[in-house]
Amino acid sequence: MTEELMLHGCLNNVATAQEALYNRFSPRMLGVCYRFGRNREDAEDMLQEGFIKVFTQIHQFRNQGALEGWIRRIIVHTCINVLKKNKKFTDSVDLIHANSIHLNENNIPSILQAKQVIESIRMLPLGYRTVLNLYAIEGFSHREIAEMLDIEESTSRSQYTRAKAMLEDILIKKKILAKPREKGRLLAASSAK
Repeated sequence: MTEELMLHGCLNNVATAQEALYNRFSPRMLGVCYRFGRNREDAEDMLQEGFIKVFTQIHQFRNQGALEGWIRRIIVHTCINVLKKNKKFTDSVDLIHANSIHLNENNIPSILQAKQVIESIRMLPLGYRTVLNLYAIEGFSHREIAEMLDIEESTSRSQYTRAKAMLEDILIKKKILAKPREKGRLLAASSAK
């Protein structure tokens, strides 16, 4: 079924069109939800809630951009709303990693290690993981993240910086990322670019 037919069918509440849309986009959107949820069940719940919103708001899609991008935005906002509703975002975090901010973003592992990296991201505390996902993966600005999460923009920035540092530590411990030789040398090399 073409995207145009799916859209037309969904606008008219045709079950086969809704099923086709769900089947086409749900696997990728489950991946989005999985990055925000604590486990697969949470992710599946977020996905279901997100698609309910997609079907009830489909009339708002204006064909100004990709349908998948529009769906993804609804799914991301649904994930954030679920986290806020369940107050899962407010988990406290030990700030022991705050002074170890030295991640060199050029050291990102190869695509062969992507699954291990995703699992490492899932090990981050929920607040860090959420900001990292929204900023680095979904492409939201710190201002947008602050508005979504009802936090200060500076909090978003610091959570992102701390998340990168903590992720680097996890990746080093898992031997996915090489340990930096010297903190000062890495910072000097980074600032020379």
